[in-house]
Amino acid sequence: MAKMRAVQVAKAGGPLELVEKEIPDPGLGYVRVKVHACGICHSDSLTVEGHWPGIHYPRVPGHEAAGVVDAVGGGVLGWKAGDRVGIGWFGGSCGYCDRCRRGDFIACLINPQVSGISFDGGYAEYMVVPKEALALIPDELSFVDAGPLMCAGVTTFNSLRHSGAGPGELVAVHGIGGLGHLGVQFAARMGFRTVAIARGKDKEALAKKLGAHEYIDSTAVNPGEALAKMGGAKVIITTVTSGSAMAEVLGGLGVDGKLIMLGASPEPISVTSLQLIGGRKSVAGWPSGASIDSQDTMNFSVLTGVRPMIQQMPLERAAEGYKLMMDNKARFRVVLTMAGNA
Repeated sequence: MAKMRAVQVAKAGGPLELVEKEIPDPGLGYVRVKVHACGICHSDSLTVEGHWPGIHYPRVPGHEAAGVVDAVGGGVLGWKAGDRVGIGWFGGSCGYCDRCRRGDFIACLINPQVSGISFDGGYAEYMVVPKEALALIPDELSFVDAGPLMCAGVTTFNSLRHSGAGPGELVAVHGIGGLGHLGVQFAARMGFRTVAIARGKDKEALAKKLGAHEYIDSTAVNPGEALAKMGGAKVIITTVTSGSAMAEVLGGLGVDGKLIMLGASPEPISVTSLQLIGGRKSVAGWPSGASIDSQDTMNFSVLTGVRPMIQQMPLERAAEGYKLMMDNKARFRVVLTMAGNA
């Protein structure tokens, strides 16, 4: 059988290794995608480090994949060879209803299928995915730009559009990294008064170039107090992974303000009931979205000019790119490209 190159982890905690594997065939309800690009995301560590229960190894990570439909299995309607598609983190569920496709995937946790966890992901020249995982890539968007929008993009876009904030209201983006640099762009394009919060004066120029109207250096002032002086935020999306840093911005919420956590922190977040009751404030979390949300994210990005800032690397340098991401040295998303599929 024909072979492909892939980068896999043989066991939990093992190294990422470049291997040769057979090109898989799509079964009933599945589609084979010829991968052109795949972003490296922090959630890939769930596979590499074995933090997700029940992973069957060896496993190919990757849930920010973009490519072209190469073959269609039986029972697949609406998709054909040559379609430009993206594959995000969530790839479908039990198949008994259409809730996942409508964006309500988090309400159904029966047998979830997750790209790079339940089935092999995009660190490969080909991947086979459930038809529910596919999002159509607009012609105006490159594969390299589309990849990070499958997770970092949809997470920030989806959380902001469902946040309850309206045009002209103050929205803060806490952390200007892989998620935050997209969050600033989306917030500004949605018409919010956008405030970027990050550590250091050196990030101000970039934040404003991305669209932020104002910038808060959290090393110079208390960010919560600074936001309160601006009138208080309707929404703060926090992309950092520090519970104490998240707690520090809580005081910047205005009346009916909401703190939305996108960064996954193992630390508890210190908040008292008094902090929330007085101003009817709330704290919430947000995951990414279903394939239709990824499609909306890409369409909005084309319409408004939102693009990820990326570092391209060939597939064989996946381990190096993964380390850059884990060491917080990536600026801002590492994207693997498949030379043979360019």
